[in-house]
Amino acid sequence: MSVKYYDWTAYHANVRAHKVAIVDLDNQHETTYGELDARAAQLADWMQQQGLGKGDRVAVLAPNCTETFEAQFACSKIGAICLPLNWRLTVAELEYILNDATPSLLIVDTRFTQQADELLSLCSIAKRLDLEEQNRQTTYEQALANSSGNYTPVDSTHDDVAMIMYTSGTTGHPKGAMITHAMNFFNAVNLGMPAGVNSDAVQLVVLPLFHTGGMNCYANPILHAGGRILLMREFDPGRALQIIGDPALGVTHFFAVPAPYQFMMQHPAFPETDLTRLQTAGVGGAPCAEAILQGWMDRGVALIQGWGMTETSPGGTALDAADALRKIGSAGKCLLHTEIKIIDDEGAELPRGEVGELLIRGPNITPGYWNNPEATAKSFVDGWLKTGDAARFDEEGFIYIVDRWKDMYISGGENVYPAEVENVLYQLTELAEAAIIGVPDERWGETGKAVVVLKPGQTLTADDVIAHCISKLAKFKVPATVEFIEALPRNATGKVLKRNLRDVYVDASQPAIT
Repeated sequence: MSVKYYDWTAYHANVRAHKVAIVDLDNQHETTYGELDARAAQLADWMQQQGLGKGDRVAVLAPNCTETFEAQFACSKIGAICLPLNWRLTVAELEYILNDATPSLLIVDTRFTQQADELLSLCSIAKRLDLEEQNRQTTYEQALANSSGNYTPVDSTHDDVAMIMYTSGTTGHPKGAMITHAMNFFNAVNLGMPAGVNSDAVQLVVLPLFHTGGMNCYANPILHAGGRILLMREFDPGRALQIIGDPALGVTHFFAVPAPYQFMMQHPAFPETDLTRLQTAGVGGAPCAEAILQGWMDRGVALIQGWGMTETSPGGTALDAADALRKIGSAGKCLLHTEIKIIDDEGAELPRGEVGELLIRGPNITPGYWNNPEATAKSFVDGWLKTGDAARFDEEGFIYIVDRWKDMYISGGENVYPAEVENVLYQLTELAEAAIIGVPDERWGETGKAVVVLKPGQTLTADDVIAHCISKLAKFKVPATVEFIEALPRNATGKVLKRNLRDVYVDASQPAIT
């Protein structure tokens, strides 16, 4: 029997209505739990008046703002599905996602008006609401003002889909990972407990809310617990340090990919910033360099490392702060309500020390990909999610991610799948062959290198290739460098040997994060 989903904001509105839930640091606007629930109820009522109901998708194209959470909780009240959109993507990329998810409503910040106008002409979206910072005359605000908030509650269970988050696809198109209410709940438990999340927690949120790291590490767990989140629309290392060090704001929690930690550590204000109130600082999304771990440790802050995916809520493993330096490079151990095993090519479980593919299962795992049963079937075996990551257990049971069986690399905390970039490269008629590999980068962890072969008699410069990619891809997917060669190395079946390319182009003294 499925477990009933209970309304988080309705509960907190009843228990702690006057407590501040969300602070928008860009305009200092504070939203209490009572206001958050009331506004979510008004949006839910308006959506029902427009004919939206259970299972309908509601897309949100906006920077970090309170309205994203209002949309999330409004959807939960009527059984609709929230679809946060990556505003860094191009119109062509967003067009694919919207045509795949077919939302009935697009909520868009006015700074993305041009993109929204194009998307509405390309995709069949019936309704649109515009929002704008500190503007109460927008269609979004008018919709809420004209709604009583008396929506008809729709019962949902933990098995129902609450959100769809699109991840870059290995076949050139992104896949919509279905996020259920159970996944959100168990992530709040799995990540919240080791992170010390409770009603007194105050988190500075700098990662974008369209990303599972921004939404769920630890923003949603803190809202589930009745704590407070502080939203920053655009990350700035000096400003982030100022906020963390401000005793009036009382920041206790922080989460980021390694790059923001590095940028803050390199900022002139880092040595003098008061970090004593910071109880938990989580880092994930990419391997964290020892220099970063040590730099924050020297300031009395032990970074909690972990591993996860959008498909795992995202919490999958965590490395306790006490083990951060002792187990450098480890992803820790699996979280409470989940299990992990490592298997060989035949599916047999491997003993400690041997490398194989990491599989994970539990109530925090996605049921599959939206509108993509083929990808779903390929991603699971006997109820276990195949992560595509090669890993091993050490003698103490700590997990090490040693390789990626997929060709994905991570740039600035964002997953990049070479096939998607290669599809764009092949739009250049001058190219005969193209391959993308990830190479180490001091600033971003990894960036893309395009290794290309020109057709006979054709000419093309590296700037030409990069300019073409810029027009078709989000910035983090655009290769930073281009190498022209005579032919790509291939095996007998014709598959490109990317490991050979890494051997040639990755400095042996700085191991590749493959």
